[in-house]
Amino acid sequence: MEPLDQVEDNALELPSDPMQLMMGPSHPAMHGTVRIAVELSGEVVVKADVQIGYLHRGFEKSCERGTWAQVFPYVDRCNYSSPMLNNVGFALAVEKLSGMQVPERCQYYRVILGELARMADHLVCNAAMAMELGAFTPFLWWTRAREMIYDLFEEETGARVTHSFCRIGGMAYPPTDTFQEHVLAILDKVLAASDEGISLLETNRIFMDRTMGVARISPEEAIAFGWTGPCLRSTGVPYDIRKAHPYLVYDRFDFDVPVGHEGDNYDRLMVRAEEIHQSARIIRQAVEQMPKDGPINLYDASAVLPPKPQVYTTIEATIHHFKMIMEGLKVPKGEAYGYTEAANGELGFYVISDGSGTPYRVRIRPPSFAIVGGLGKLITGQMVPDIIPTFGSMNMIGGECDH
Repeated sequence: MEPLDQVEDNALELPSDPMQLMMGPSHPAMHGTVRIAVELSGEVVVKADVQIGYLHRGFEKSCERGTWAQVFPYVDRCNYSSPMLNNVGFALAVEKLSGMQVPERCQYYRVILGELARMADHLVCNAAMAMELGAFTPFLWWTRAREMIYDLFEEETGARVTHSFCRIGGMAYPPTDTFQEHVLAILDKVLAASDEGISLLETNRIFMDRTMGVARISPEEAIAFGWTGPCLRSTGVPYDIRKAHPYLVYDRFDFDVPVGHEGDNYDRLMVRAEEIHQSARIIRQAVEQMPKDGPINLYDASAVLPPKPQVYTTIEATIHHFKMIMEGLKVPKGEAYGYTEAANGELGFYVISDGSGTPYRVRIRPPSFAIVGGLGKLITGQMVPDIIPTFGSMNMIGGECDH
């Protein structure tokens, strides 16, 4: 009879196959149509195949069937957490191709609305990630803060989520009379709610153990995957398009680019938390510098719709309005790539015009697509319970990921 210790050693050497497990798309923590096919050795992930699935939206081809202005509702739905940033990104790409420069007041208006959208996006991401680790109270604080921002968007644009408010050459409407006062009134409340939620997490032993050192990635690996935005900056790379390649009036503002050191789940959350403060810094400066009056749209009859009172009272404006709506803005023949710093990173639009009122080609460079490409690398070697918070820390948005 074999000694007991020898029997135990032999038992440990028994051959076994990795367990195959499908997480998603029906898993309650999966986003949209994502499925992760994992191979497990016990609770440890030894292999992961991340499949983003198909939403069957046909976003890019849909953009090629209407006028340039009719693209805005589509880009709204690419990232429904911060649609205003997508509005601004597409408008800037077409304006770059057209050689347009919108009025200064419009540039400030776009910056303020865009930074508010960035704050809302970061609040939602951090709230969802915290809740996936059982931290429900920060989720309540941060969604409450997001609702304050949504209230302001509703007042300015008429819609809480999908605004379709940008226009090529300007904005749909000028700021409301109380816009600047409303913005300043909610900033301190939003920051207080964000800080209150962070205070519950940053020294919480359970949260720290579940996030610090988990799903770490190096700067070199992140760059190789094509990462941008908070996920890249969490590795220590201070790349921010607003600083590296300023657009609109971002070169007039004083703000910092928060970076992490470990590139882990904890750093990704904390970078977003600090970016909320930096967005508030930008907004305060923009509110102070923004002209109190002046045009919000270009003085260009070939690009901008005529004022509604004229449409209702003169035949010339009625014909102009009809042709702009039915035929669209005639963008000069050519191609351009416009890129901006969206909430998740570099959001690029590659547009081609054949000189007609309809885009010949529209292609999007969504930040989430590159970021999700690194998810398999991050969760390999981690345990099953680490998959969901890691996925949450990447802020994958299905609308732009499956483009």
